[in-house]
Amino acid sequence: DAPGAHKSGYAIRRSEDLNSWEYAPDHRGETVYSTDTGNTEEITALGDYPKNTTTIAPLTPYDKWDGEKWVTDTEAQHRAAVEAAETKRQSLANAAMDSISLIQLKLRAGRKLTQAETTRLNAVLDYIDALNAMDINMAPDINLPEIPLASAS
Repeated sequence: DAPGAHKSGYAIRRSEDLNSWEYAPDHRGETVYSTDTGNTEEITALGDYPKNTTTIAPLTPYDKWDGEKWVTDTEAQHRAAVEAAETKRQSLANAAMDSISLIQLKLRAGRKLTQAETTRLNAVLDYIDALNAMDINMAPDINLPEIPLASAS
């Protein structure tokens, strides 16, 4: 017996008992998103969409599926922004401290600093103070202090 006419969005296949033809939803090549994790999955087999998936893409890594749509978990998003801001602040402070390591070595050795070195040291210390004064809980809406120019090291 011959298969039926083509229907858009379906593939024609033999039934399980091989006695007839049946239409199966054909979503092969489509991308769906896990409603549990938001991860992508490509459809490779005939049939309905897998359970716990949607064709709607989440907009952020912090989106959670509410049964009908993605809703951004703004608390998780904010926590991640604060963590990133703290990491950035610490990285900038470490880089600033590294930039004056020679000046620190001179001071520990009891040497006198040049005016340029004193100016540089004070600029970097002011910068670190400004970094530490930042309210990172306002992340991602924070303004980083301007990095002092490296005129002496």
